[in-house]
Amino acid sequence: MKRLLNTGRWGVMAVFFGLELLGDGRGFAASPSGRVSGDWEKSVVTVEVTGKAYDYFQPWSRSVKSVQKTCLALRPGELLTTADGFPDHTQIRLQKGGRGKWWLGKLKWVDYHSNLALVDAEDPAFWKGVKMGAIGSKSTLAGPLQVLKWRNGNLESRRADFTQFTVRDANLSWVHHLHLEIDTELEGPGLGELVISGNRVIGLVSAREGKKILAIPSAFVAPVLEAGRKGGYRGLGYFDFVWQPGSNPASLQYLGVTGDAKGVVVIDVPTQSGKTPVLKPKDVLLSVDGFEVDTEGDYVDPDYGHLMLENLATRGHWAGDTIRLRILRDGKVMEVEYPLPKVEYSTELVPEGSFDKAPEYMIAGGLIFQPLNMALLKAWGENWERRVPFRLAYYRNEKRGSDRPSRVVLTQVLPDPYNLGYQETRYVVVDKVNGKAISRLQDLEAAFQQPKDGFHLLEFARGDSLQRIVLDSSKMAEATQRVLRLYRMTAPQVIHPLEAN
Repeated sequence: MKRLLNTGRWGVMAVFFGLELLGDGRGFAASPSGRVSGDWEKSVVTVEVTGKAYDYFQPWSRSVKSVQKTCLALRPGELLTTADGFPDHTQIRLQKGGRGKWWLGKLKWVDYHSNLALVDAEDPAFWKGVKMGAIGSKSTLAGPLQVLKWRNGNLESRRADFTQFTVRDANLSWVHHLHLEIDTELEGPGLGELVISGNRVIGLVSAREGKKILAIPSAFVAPVLEAGRKGGYRGLGYFDFVWQPGSNPASLQYLGVTGDAKGVVVIDVPTQSGKTPVLKPKDVLLSVDGFEVDTEGDYVDPDYGHLMLENLATRGHWAGDTIRLRILRDGKVMEVEYPLPKVEYSTELVPEGSFDKAPEYMIAGGLIFQPLNMALLKAWGENWERRVPFRLAYYRNEKRGSDRPSRVVLTQVLPDPYNLGYQETRYVVVDKVNGKAISRLQDLEAAFQQPKDGFHLLEFARGDSLQRIVLDSSKMAEATQRVLRLYRMTAPQVIHPLEAN
């Protein structure tokens, strides 16, 4: 079973062909030996991003983080890089030529879903001597691939071997889109390094797994920039239905498929208040936007070969566009028009992103409550999927409903006489407090204002070992202040205003 989502703050056309190339690209080249011309040295810029880092196990504490990334000078006032490192930033510095003076910078635009950002310098004098680079409208391989980055004052160039074009999720979002996969010996974390072919940039490095590197291809980047400049970036669209491969011939026959096996089976369709879903469970999806879908859920892209069907939600389309789907329903082939919903972090029960704001939490009588989100789960570090408590990871598979749009977790208990006996309680999902269903910290705050017969009754989700906690409501405020003094904390809670869904 596969599922895909996409988004953006401008809106996106992920693969747009025939777009005019950005910049003139003259004088830029990399030789097979790895040496690069001086023109690239005038176009590749280092950006240092400093910001706030949060410890989600102690959400009231914070530290400082700093990363260095690679940028491409694209136009005066536009340095192109990935969005990694910019959440919660406090300062941006820029350096030309790999050494020397640092210039103050500013974030001009960022889209965490597509993992792209534009940076500018505070001082216009920064742009003196900078040569504008060029990215292609297609990720065309015009020669040996090279990966460029500044290292110890030298522009390092490493040869890269093309592996494939693939559809993967972005680093900061669950949105899937086109990626370029390559192999290289280049060292470093993978933060915006340039992938070049011939005299043009064809990708920005976004992630690495050993020698394998993923890059955001220029075929995806160029339309985002063009749409943003024209004010037409409406957001990435996505397919919100869930499907499974049609690999079982008997299942396809049962659903009415005749001849060669083809298509995938829709198994779940979200419902929206006041709207009738276009698709239904047991529909067989045969083609999307005129492209035939095979039993694995792939289609043949005329430029990039076999790709997952999710890419068709962003191939020349925006959120809000209508896509033609050919389906088999109850033994009859028909065409339906599917409106592409816009990707938002809030569409998931466990939100993927919560950027540019401090972690939310509430301390009540020593009990610490936090929203269940991916930032909390990823606090377990590398291999967090295996290390995080199963009962928390389980909720990633649950749907977001209008009656339960999110969940709240009792993450730990700071020992105090008030909570005696509950000190070992941690990572249990709150279901109700004083009879009120709890989805957000705002619900919890309101519920604590309405005790029952002088007590607070906390009930937890079914399946957790602890099912309820009973606390004296008259002593909670005093206990909260005592805990704050003992553990030297300043604020009993941080709750952000509710965002529009």
